[in-house]
Amino acid sequence: MKICLAGTGAMGVTHVKALKKIAGVEVVSVNSRTQESGRAFAAEWGVPHWSTGLEESIDRPGVDAVILATPSGLHADQTILALSRGKHVQVEIPMSLNLPDAERIVAAARTSGRICMVTHTRRFSSPHREIRRRIHEGTFHLHHMVVETYFFRRENLNMLGQPRSWVDNLLWHHACHSVDLAYWVLNEPNFEVWGQKGPTHGVLGVPMDMTVAMKSTNGRLFTMAMSFNNKGPFGGFYRYIGEEDTYKVYRDSMTDGDGKEVPLDGMAAFDRQDIEFTSAIREGREPESSAASCLPTMALLHRIEKAMG
Repeated sequence: MKICLAGTGAMGVTHVKALKKIAGVEVVSVNSRTQESGRAFAAEWGVPHWSTGLEESIDRPGVDAVILATPSGLHADQTILALSRGKHVQVEIPMSLNLPDAERIVAAARTSGRICMVTHTRRFSSPHREIRRRIHEGTFHLHHMVVETYFFRRENLNMLGQPRSWVDNLLWHHACHSVDLAYWVLNEPNFEVWGQKGPTHGVLGVPMDMTVAMKSTNGRLFTMAMSFNNKGPFGGFYRYIGEEDTYKVYRDSMTDGDGKEVPLDGMAAFDRQDIEFTSAIREGREPESSAASCLPTMALLHRIEKAMG
């Protein structure tokens, strides 16, 4: 299977590392914003072709699929372009900047008959999958899901400390992942929602602090705090408060209320995610986190944004 990878930032690196572990999968072209970044990425990771033109990379001989690790504002048009050329697509992080664009993507995927998958990596994380399994089998009864997402990002740098070509937005990036996680874990698209945002940064042009709250139809709560002003450990921290226990999740590990490690399968979420994408293509089936399955998340984000004003 031949793949075109668009984006040479931190997520592009994460994807290429995961793809190299999958037998029979080859990244044959990388698309970059600048010649310098494309040339350097291709040389470091052994990719035979690079280009600053997405169409050129997509149209390389034999390309089966495209992974878009590009700025979220480009996702809709780039996804539809790749689908129109008959390629399967995995689009990085939030599906798009708004609900209408998300709906356009789903419509284009249906028209093309190709697989379109959203990179909601948390759906593939062993701890969150275990929580979901326990909830749905009835051995864990959730009362309150609490998410804290903290970064110190007063300058436009990625998680590797490198300059970015686009600016993150707490709502459409980090909240999108966490809201999707709540929807997916509980299978609940009909939350009541509320949100507020702090002042907009004078240079970055985005709010630096946000809070989101949701309530499910049966009373389970979701609370999220997000900040780009936080000095300290960065990343997403999750607490599942339930009747039987409290579970704390960070990355691919989970502890119970007493701090005891919960045994899990040990597979990295990003590895499982890219395996799912390539396996769905090979097997001709809808993948977990298909674009269509993520539309309820985008509808929730749309209502949260309206609540924030």
